[in-house]
Order: sequence, then structure tokens, then C-alpha cells
Amino acid sequence: MVPPPAVHIAHTSELVPAERARIRDLLDTAFEGAFDDDWEHALGGVHALIRDAEGRPIAHGSVVQRRVLHGKRSYRAGYVEGVAVHADRRREGLGHQVMAALERVIDAAYDFGALSASDAGAALYTARDWQVWPGRLGALGPAGPVALPEEEGGTYVRPAAGHPLPAPGHPLHFDWRNGDLM
Repeated sequence: MVPPPAVHIAHTSELVPAERARIRDLLDTAFEGAFDDDWEHALGGVHALIRDAEGRPIAHGSVVQRRVLHGKRSYRAGYVEGVAVHADRRREGLGHQVMAALERVIDAAYDFGALSASDAGAALYTARDWQVWPGRLGALGPAGPVALPEEEGGTYVRPAAGHPLPAPGHPLHFDWRNGDLM
């Protein structure tokens, strides 16, 4: 039996430009070329990367810090971005390996994890005990809080080890960014 490929963990600063370009190619292909602003969102944190025998990226995900206001407290959330597996390598457990590595980072460095899931990706996250945030969502925009009702039902959270999730009685207000807010 062939052992599963290893997961490489690296901060964005440790990835040379050629490696970042190969990861971007994987994400552009997986997301059908619609990864412009989202690429920016995936940078600046920790990447989990699986390469094939020739060194090409076949699975990727990253976790970046986002500030989240909930009630009267600001949380440090590990926000998962850019999770993709090459089409020829799906259903081999590579997405689970990437998520397990990112969850270890979240457990060690954040108050909780969060992510926005497509319908196609939701099964991976629910299988790993991520849960849909049951409360309201928003962002802290330049002119103040902005409600994000269109993101409700597709935003998932997971407690970090030893930390409870915030209670859904108050909305989660994420920090502002260009492009998709979630």
C-alpha cells in the first residue's frame, strides 16, 4: 500500500514566487478562473500543501487571521481560504489531510475557525465537524457595520481546542476586505 502524500506547512513568506504561481494555477483551475480577489485573501497566513511525485501542487488550503467582533469582544479567528484538490486526485482523502493540518494551526493559534463553503465543499467541512454558524453575519465596513444575510447558511465555524464558540445571540462581524467579504 502506498502511503498518503505528505502535507507541507509553510507561511506565505516561505513560498518562493514559482511555488505561489503553481498554487495559484491549481486554484484558478479548481475554481474555473474565478479566484482573483480570493487569491489575495489566501495569502499572509499558513498554507497546507500536498505535492505529487513531480512536486506539482495537487491539494492546498490556507488559514489567515481575521478579526471578528462578537458582542463586546474581538476574537482572533483562523479563516480558511483556498481549499482545492486537483480534479484528477479528488476522493483520495487529500482535502481531509489539508483540513486536518489547517485545524491544527487553528487549534494552536486562534479562538475559533471560520470559512465560507460552496455547496460542493460543504460535505468536506461537515464531515470534519465544522458547523453552519446559526446566527447573523456582518462585516465592519468603512462606514460601519454591514449586514451579510446572503452569507448566512454558508459560513461554517469550528471551536479551537480548549475554546468555546461564541454564542449565536450576537452577530459575527468580520473585518473588512476587498472582494468577497466571506
